[in-house]
Amino acid sequence: MPTRLSNYFLRTLREDPSDAEVTSHRLLVRAGYIRRQAPGIFAWLPLGLRVKAKVERIIREEMHAAGAHEVHFPALLPREPYELTGRWDEYGEGLFRLKDRKGSDMLLAPTHEEVFALLVKDLYSSYKDLPLSIYQIQDKYRDEARSRGGLLRGREFTMKDAYSFDYTDAGLDVSYQLQRDAYERIFTRFDLDYEIVQADAGAMGGSKSEEFLHPTPVGEDTFVRSAGGYAANIEAFRTLVPADKDFSALPAAQVFDTPNTPTIQTLVDKANSEHPRPDGREWTAADTLKNVVLAVTSPGGTRELIAIGVPGDREVDLKRVEVVFAPAEVEAANEGDFATNPGLVKGYIGPWSENGAVLGAGSTTGIRFLVDPRVVAGTEWITGASEDNRHVFGLVAGRDFGVDDVVEASDVRAGDPAPDGSGPVELIRGMEIGHVFQLGRKYAEVLGLKVLDENGKLVTVTMGSYGIGVTRILAVIAELNNDAKGLIWPESVTPFDVHVIATGRDEIVFDTAEAVVAAIEATGRDVLYDDRRKVSPGVKFGDAELIGVPRIVIVGRGAADGIVELWNRRTGEREQIDVADVAKHFV
Repeated sequence: MPTRLSNYFLRTLREDPSDAEVTSHRLLVRAGYIRRQAPGIFAWLPLGLRVKAKVERIIREEMHAAGAHEVHFPALLPREPYELTGRWDEYGEGLFRLKDRKGSDMLLAPTHEEVFALLVKDLYSSYKDLPLSIYQIQDKYRDEARSRGGLLRGREFTMKDAYSFDYTDAGLDVSYQLQRDAYERIFTRFDLDYEIVQADAGAMGGSKSEEFLHPTPVGEDTFVRSAGGYAANIEAFRTLVPADKDFSALPAAQVFDTPNTPTIQTLVDKANSEHPRPDGREWTAADTLKNVVLAVTSPGGTRELIAIGVPGDREVDLKRVEVVFAPAEVEAANEGDFATNPGLVKGYIGPWSENGAVLGAGSTTGIRFLVDPRVVAGTEWITGASEDNRHVFGLVAGRDFGVDDVVEASDVRAGDPAPDGSGPVELIRGMEIGHVFQLGRKYAEVLGLKVLDENGKLVTVTMGSYGIGVTRILAVIAELNNDAKGLIWPESVTPFDVHVIATGRDEIVFDTAEAVVAAIEATGRDVLYDDRRKVSPGVKFGDAELIGVPRIVIVGRGAADGIVELWNRRTGEREQIDVADVAKHFV
């Protein structure tokens, strides 16, 4: 039976929703696929559910081909498993927490590693049961600070998460590759361009992590790529570290008055005008050391100030810093922090003063001092002298000041050298559509997931975790497949195979349309039939363009002569054919 628009639950909109920031959000709402319920939370309407089901079907087919078995966990889960792994606190404000009527702590799951591991622990006890791969397609919940882009970043979203279980590292490598290969097939079937990039594991942990990123201007991630094949997301990029320098012959550092130079540019201008370099080269921002004070708050609430030194031509990238200190939260130090630490002179902060160390272990402030990898022993810097309106010139790392650690904290720029020597990198915006991890034994160890090996010895199971954003992929496909008039779905996920439109008032038009629909359905195709009698052709065509079924059959004036029109929504081509030949075009 065809789906008839005369009684289908669908209302299209002529105006864009006011909160829509990207094309997919705008068109999915206007075409009647989703409706907003709250920021980052959407109801799924019949058209949307049909597309979502087709996305899920392709994922299921490839998961089964990779040997994975489907299960389904609840979204509402108890606190205890997440407390065992520390993620009850680590997720911080991103976790939806609630209590049941008995006062027990519960959560809406942001991810399901813990309960997957406990399920296997409950049922399996021998190496003979492994390898095992199981997966689910389930809704996840994360209290995003700013949900955006409709389905691209919501607070409720659908994910496919799979988990592999092995008892040897070699077994994990095999399981990981099976899932990685399945992802490549999935994204190929969706006709999505993707880049596999090195990624930081973040709160997930583990020894290996790769993201599948779709290059798109609306992406919230940035990744780097070199012509020689290196690819990584910004958080995982590693700076090519220069060699240490011999500083035995360098002159002593000098402190100069530098009034009204609270910024790097004003400092460089002052240095060039009043303290030129002996070698005749002009000072640049890269000769200065910028020291940024940040506050790091642990999940338990402990707050610590740290200082990070980066070359003055760079900025501190908070996303990269957050990876270093995950799961703690990182923010700029506030006025209260400076008020309680008078040794930090705003605009003139440095690791050294004429009275001794200001930053780092054993310093007057006790604030840890971390530096960019470019700050190697023997490098000379202009930096704050820890006194108002004064800077120190020729301060040498490893001679005049020490550091507590080296961190990847500065921004990455186009032209930076790839760490593998494969050339300079370019920066590309992208959207994460999949992520694969080698978790190793992190969760299994904490949760006691062990099996007996060939020698009867208990060994800890090693795990892999593999996620795909189902609803995000749907939105990405919508972003890629549209024109000024509406959506144009690829055939792999279109809500209907064919959209038949009856235009006109003559009964022969509707009789012919019924015959056309029956003939197409006999080929196994799924038909959306616009049989509305009191709706103008213009409105019907506008709805068809907005909804986006790629193949349309128009039954109109030619019906009396046994002629209908085929409309290819993707190419715009239209072709008149005999009614008797319609079915041949859909076999």
